[in-house]
Amino acid sequence: MSLTVIGITGILILMLLLFVFSMPVSFAMAIVGFCGFSYIINFNAGVNMVSSELWSVYSKYGLTVIPLFIFMGQIAFYSGVNEKLYKAAYKWVGHIRGGIAMATVLACSAFAAICGSNTATAATMTTVAFPQMTKYSYKPLLSTGAIACGSTLGVVIPPSVVLIIIGLSTEQSIAKLFYGGIGAGILLSILLMFTVYVLCRLNPSWGPVGPQFSFKEKLSSLSGAVEMLILFFLIMTGLYIGYFTPSEAGGAGAFFCLVISVVRRSLSWKNFISAVKDTLRVSSMVILLIAGAMILGKFLALTRIPFNIASWVASLPVSGTVVLAVIFLIYAVGGAIMDALALLLITIPIFFPVAQELGCDPLWFAVIITVVTTLGAVTPPVGATTYVVAGMAKGTELKEVFKGVSFFLPAYILCIILLMIFPAIITFLPTLLQ
Repeated sequence: MSLTVIGITGILILMLLLFVFSMPVSFAMAIVGFCGFSYIINFNAGVNMVSSELWSVYSKYGLTVIPLFIFMGQIAFYSGVNEKLYKAAYKWVGHIRGGIAMATVLACSAFAAICGSNTATAATMTTVAFPQMTKYSYKPLLSTGAIACGSTLGVVIPPSVVLIIIGLSTEQSIAKLFYGGIGAGILLSILLMFTVYVLCRLNPSWGPVGPQFSFKEKLSSLSGAVEMLILFFLIMTGLYIGYFTPSEAGGAGAFFCLVISVVRRSLSWKNFISAVKDTLRVSSMVILLIAGAMILGKFLALTRIPFNIASWVASLPVSGTVVLAVIFLIYAVGGAIMDALALLLITIPIFFPVAQELGCDPLWFAVIITVVTTLGAVTPPVGATTYVVAGMAKGTELKEVFKGVSFFLPAYILCIILLMIFPAIITFLPTLLQ
């Protein structure tokens, strides 16, 4: 049996374990990687590979950035920053038709920038924003769609855990990936808000006009959220000028977020314990995923499938744009049937060499596939954030939430097209770091 056939068999077994036996992604990747590696060489070599990879993964200092940023997001979540951000955004744009939904997208953007998690943002903003939009007679289709899609910004806007993982997997600068994510995140946010505007122009009853607030009231609303926004600005500035590394930025962010919460007395001891528990749970899941992906990557590298695919694609009599379009379609479909982080960890060893062979900027490719996979967070059959919103938005059905999300899908597609036509949207800020 050739190495290529062994590799393809391993991938098919991986899909079987994931979708038929519902095995956790990290364990499925590790089992396939170990068994495949052992079959090609021998059992002892497989054992040595696993032990060395686990040591390589868990001894990396750079890996500490994951729990630190997650902890910062959990502290922000449990200290009620979400409500403050929402109220501030609502007072600034709530008087526009559909403004509360726009405010929700803005608040999702701001909270996602601090939290970095799709599901946490979805749960938070559904709890805070949905009752407000219901109160002002917003159509549930618009309300749930805006919340679900706005929540996906957590993957794109730094400090995104997904961007951190991609940086570690592809040996790229996490700081540059963060800055690349800013341009893409702002563009997607604007397009989602524009979608709300268009929908409310076509269907005025979907988003009634909210109350008008004075400029003084608008300024006063910032007092509850400005500390966290300043914290985010300081973290990004520190990374930009090289004052601290991404891991140090995560530590500083978590520390000052905790200090702000304590000074404001917005974090109870019970919520602090909950934040620590959630940080441990999420960090363990992410780190196990990385370990499983590393083991699977060793097996795939041994079969030379990633390199053969890269060479084959580069030799195809079609333009690089067509190849990229096919890759993005695979990510969009894959993101709809499995978790975005797991999908990226499985596919990066395969498609990253292809992108390099095509001459793509590694940073641009990393950020744009992150945007593409955000589609999976809101589309069936997985659509994690959609399920969270449907579960927490009382009185709404899952099919209604998915229908609401469908109105926002053109914004994602347009965003991806613009990022392909104007790559500087992603690459401009990172070039300033050089």
